[in-house]
Amino acid sequence: MNIKSIEWRNGAIKIIDQTKLPGVFGYIDIKDLKTLCKAIKELKVRGAPALGAAAGLGVYLGIKDSTAKDFSVFKKELNKVISYIGSSRPTAKNLFYGLERMRKAAESNKEKPVSLVKKILLSEAREIIEEDRASCRRIGSYGQKFIHSGDTILTICNAGILATVDYGTALGVLYSACEKGKKIKVYSCETRPLLQGARLTCWELNRKGIDVTLICDNMAATLMRQGKIDKVIAGADRIAANGDTANKIGTYNLAVLARFHKIPFYIAAPASTFDLRIHSGKEIPIEERKKEESTELFFAKPIAPKGVKVFSPAFDVTPDNLISAIITDKGVIRPPYIKNIRKILER
Repeated sequence: MNIKSIEWRNGAIKIIDQTKLPGVFGYIDIKDLKTLCKAIKELKVRGAPALGAAAGLGVYLGIKDSTAKDFSVFKKELNKVISYIGSSRPTAKNLFYGLERMRKAAESNKEKPVSLVKKILLSEAREIIEEDRASCRRIGSYGQKFIHSGDTILTICNAGILATVDYGTALGVLYSACEKGKKIKVYSCETRPLLQGARLTCWELNRKGIDVTLICDNMAATLMRQGKIDKVIAGADRIAANGDTANKIGTYNLAVLARFHKIPFYIAAPASTFDLRIHSGKEIPIEERKKEESTELFFAKPIAPKGVKVFSPAFDVTPDNLISAIITDKGVIRPPYIKNIRKILER
């Protein structure tokens, strides 16, 4: 399956509309900033690394038609664009990583003509994309060493091709294992309330020819008790300096269950997902989604009483002491994380 979830083509950001999967696989062209931010909020494009790419391309999209001749004027426009994109979703570190990359690229070339700075920004956005492609493959290469032929792996949400540019983090580990000839089976949690595991992960794995079985989120404990799970692997949206990891809501549940059943629990994420400015998961901003995602089946058919109160955080935080190892593009990080995260990332 040779597809890209996001790219720049013919003056527009081209993305797969993930809200239409698995029923319809198709691309949409995004030609203005408002449409991009709406697509990010509505999860048409999603996944931390993919959001980093969207941020980079979005900045260029927002400033490419600027008529500013002076850099100081251009910088004000640029900062406004960056702030607007940054307001779309708060948790995924890669979104802000992409924005800061673009800001720094502009700042470091401020002595050059604005017309050239624009070209440099497009080049920077494309570089973010290419770096993600290479990064995910390194994660896969490091991570596949944990996977043995015959293993059955449990995963949650979607940390594959659709969440990155074209390969995946957690699923990239599985793809790499299969490329090495290892025979594996996968259980995919449905991942309520928007079913990214059912809709996206199962779609991906089916197309890649990997044996996948869908389960309801609350079946995980039973599978573990029955000895049917060898490893659990998940992606990440932000990782604190101590290793605490924010990922799709329900990931913490799996980590607790895995520890009780003595099953290794791994996180797979690029270095760009780490936020070393925050000491622990308590400081990670957790996005709360609109209540309709829980009360209505894809916003069409009510599944809860009208007016019921809803609490709907999009992510939870898995504490570092429940994580067996963090698989990154710079190597595998093992406890103690407070020491080894910086050691590995500084490579």
